[in-house]
Amino acid sequence: MNDTAIHDLLSRQDGLISHAQALAHGVSESTVQRRVRGGAWERLLPRVYLVGGHPPTDASRVRAVGLWVGDDATVSGPAAAWWHGMRATAPAEVIVTVPRRRNPGARSDVQIRRRDLHPVDRMSVRHLWVTDKPLTALETAIAVPDGSVFLDRALQRHVRFSRVYSAYCRNMGSAGSAAAGRLLVAAADRADSAAERLLIELLRGAGITGWVHGLPFGRWVVDLAFPVARLAIEVDGWAWHADAERFRSDRHKGNALVRGRWDLLRFTWHDLTLRPAYVVAEIRAALAVAA
Repeated sequence: MNDTAIHDLLSRQDGLISHAQALAHGVSESTVQRRVRGGAWERLLPRVYLVGGHPPTDASRVRAVGLWVGDDATVSGPAAAWWHGMRATAPAEVIVTVPRRRNPGARSDVQIRRRDLHPVDRMSVRHLWVTDKPLTALETAIAVPDGSVFLDRALQRHVRFSRVYSAYCRNMGSAGSAAAGRLLVAAADRADSAAERLLIELLRGAGITGWVHGLPFGRWVVDLAFPVARLAIEVDGWAWHADAERFRSDRHKGNALVRGRWDLLRFTWHDLTLRPAYVVAEIRAALAVAA
């Protein structure tokens, strides 16, 4: 038994060792069973053990799934996002994608997805196979409640839109791809299109009238305006779109509206998708004050 090699393995794997790894490092079958029965090794998943002296952590919990399913499987979704540092907390349930030919069995804390991933869409990070960042961003965005916010931040900090779009094309037709497509359409759109369409839908649904879409104002165009109430509404797309020139132009327009004695409300894409009742309430309140 190679104690040094086992120590190095445990250091790399958050205190974990698989049954196959133990045998490969010279630990006999009877020794494995004795250590498990005696509590020196804790079975986290079938044939995956946490060695005594190593505390259970989120990292060991996620890595245990990878050791259980093997190197041809891929930790995916929010767990992969956490592993990449794209999310602050690890999810309670770990999603893992396995090749179609495999069926590891069901567990309450592990979601198995059977799909053949393109080699480009998976990578080894700290000795664990996870989805690459573009596919991770896409799959996490459709799995978490704040999906549009998450994807917005991922596009700002971790991955380019072109790579996320390529990952979407490679995985088109898989579960959730329709929802992913809707998010990508919004991400690719400017503030004067997708976000404005959402606002118009909200106003129509709430029965609010008297607005004008695309009102000319000096050298600018107001996204949506209530001319009688002198209320201007500006909607912002996703933050990753906001280049310096557009930022300056939007602020100059806002200042000009205020000087012209217009009230100005600004809403973001996330306001429109995550807090629609707030948006409608703010507009109603501003119209009431103007009246």
